[in-house]
Amino acid sequence: MLGRGIDQVLPHPSDPRLYEPSVSSAERYVALAEKANGPIPRPVSFSYVWGDALDELRRAQPDARIVNLETSVTKSDNYAPKGINYRMSPGNVPCLAAAGIDCCVLANNHVLDWGQVGLLETLDTLTSAGIRTAGTGRNAAQASAPALLDAAGRGRIVIFAFGSETSGIPSDWAVGENEPGVNLLRDVSDRTVERIAAQTLKAKRAGDVLVASIHWGANWGYEISGSQRRFAHGLIDVAGVDVVHGHSSHHPKGIEVYRQKLILHGCGDFLNDYEGIGGYEEFRDDLTVMYLPLLSRSNGMLLELRMVPFQIRKFRLGRASRRDAAWLRDVLDREGARLGTRVMRGEDDTLRLAWT
Repeated sequence: MLGRGIDQVLPHPSDPRLYEPSVSSAERYVALAEKANGPIPRPVSFSYVWGDALDELRRAQPDARIVNLETSVTKSDNYAPKGINYRMSPGNVPCLAAAGIDCCVLANNHVLDWGQVGLLETLDTLTSAGIRTAGTGRNAAQASAPALLDAAGRGRIVIFAFGSETSGIPSDWAVGENEPGVNLLRDVSDRTVERIAAQTLKAKRAGDVLVASIHWGANWGYEISGSQRRFAHGLIDVAGVDVVHGHSSHHPKGIEVYRQKLILHGCGDFLNDYEGIGGYEEFRDDLTVMYLPLLSRSNGMLLELRMVPFQIRKFRLGRASRRDAAWLRDVLDREGARLGTRVMRGEDDTLRLAWT
């Protein structure tokens, strides 16, 4: 399973929808969600937010469950002066365990919202919970190192993670030789591809699946730049990457298959607390997707991509209606047509990718 992950507190600094610097509690956003869709039960279990996604995960039994966790997991009050700061209580980490999350990608524009202290607590908390991390670290060596997941005796899943300033990551969040920070992607040049290849090809073994997880681009809009596509192609051609796992957009973007390798340019959010906030309704950010790629064990080529549509209501994932699943299919089909892919409805209103 691949997903963008969880946004903890709203909104992003670039969002004009609800910019309230005085908001200090997520209860404000709970109230907005309840105003839109009715009361949310209290208390709830740690598994509550995952809703119907848990049944789908039990059916699919993916070898790895990978998300971009777009928040700091900390009690630190040392907030960065950036306007909007996301924070998740360490006491809520069992929420991640409830879905069996194996790896949290952390190279994003909110992981250092509460300073280096907050980042270090995030790393310690996730490690103590048995969840691997990628894309940040206490030093450059740790931030650039991959997360390694065993695929049930069928090789490893090797996850390298990068964050781009185009997603809003401050340049001074870049990891230092001996200073905590983000594995920052300074540009998408051929030289950067070669630098990454020096790391990935050294780490990759026969039978491994190599994932490049990248936080890049704007929150809204379907545009995928030519430079972004070329970079993704270069990672596949030169750096041995099998799956490009892109995220930052709050909605799914067009999907590409290049040389039989999967490129998710923008997964969209899987869980967030945007419910009840208006401003970008045309993107339907209440509709989310679980991506379930099937890859060849021998060469990492894409054999099948099944996608399961969900809707966020009352801060909980429920299976999308037939009408909403069709809306997602049409959007992904329209955007994918520019990239050589088509999206069709499969059984039980799941979606299937076709490519040439």
